[in-house]
Amino acid sequence: MVTTHDLNVSRRGFLKLTAVSATLVATPPLVAKASAPAAVRPPVMQKVAFEVNGKETSLTLDTRTTLLDALREHMQLTGTKKGCDHGQCGACTVLLDGRRINSCLTLAVMHPGAKITTIEGLGTPDKLHPLQAAFVKHDGYQCGYCTPGQICSAVGALDEIKRDIPSHVTADITSKASFSAPELRERMSGNICRCGAYSNIVEAVSEYAGAKA
Repeated sequence: MVTTHDLNVSRRGFLKLTAVSATLVATPPLVAKASAPAAVRPPVMQKVAFEVNGKETSLTLDTRTTLLDALREHMQLTGTKKGCDHGQCGACTVLLDGRRINSCLTLAVMHPGAKITTIEGLGTPDKLHPLQAAFVKHDGYQCGYCTPGQICSAVGALDEIKRDIPSHVTADITSKASFSAPELRERMSGNICRCGAYSNIVEAVSEYAGAKA
C-alpha cells in the first residue's frame, strides 16, 4: 500500500491532489477538434406544370414544396392563407380539379396537369363571385382571414351535394342529396372561423344556394 510518506507528500497536499483527481474524472474531456458538419444535400428540383385560375403555369420547385407555398411564395397568390399548416383550420382550402383540398397537406409536384382554382380565380374586387357578394351582405367575412378557404370550401361542398355525394349526416344515402344547414355545417366542419361568424357564413351560403337554413 502506497502512503503519503512514501510519496513525500503532506496530508494537506494529498487531499488537494485527491480533489483535483476527482474533478478530472467527473468532468468529460474537452473535444480536441470539432467534428466536421455533415454535408448538406442540395434540394431536388423538379419542373411541374398545371393550370391555375385558368392560366397555364410552369414552375421549377424543390420537391418538398407544398401546393400552398407554391401558390403563395412562387405565384404571389396570397389570397390562400397559411393558418395552422397542419390541415386542421381550412384556411388554405383551394379547388383542385373541382374538389376541395387542403393545399398545405399536398406537394405541388404531385399534381402535374391539374386545374387549380384559388379565391383569386373565383372573383375579383370589380366582379365578385355571387358567393363572395353573399358573404359581404351577411357579414360572413369578419376579420376575413379564413374567408378564402371558407368560400372555396363552400363551392366544393355545394358541388358535392349537386353530385349526390353523401356526408356523415345524410339520412338516406340512396336518395338524392339535398341542401340543408346541417349538411352544410357537416361538410364545412373542417373550416375554422376564429371570429365565430358561423351563422353568418351559413346564411351567406344558403342564399347563394337558393335555400333557407
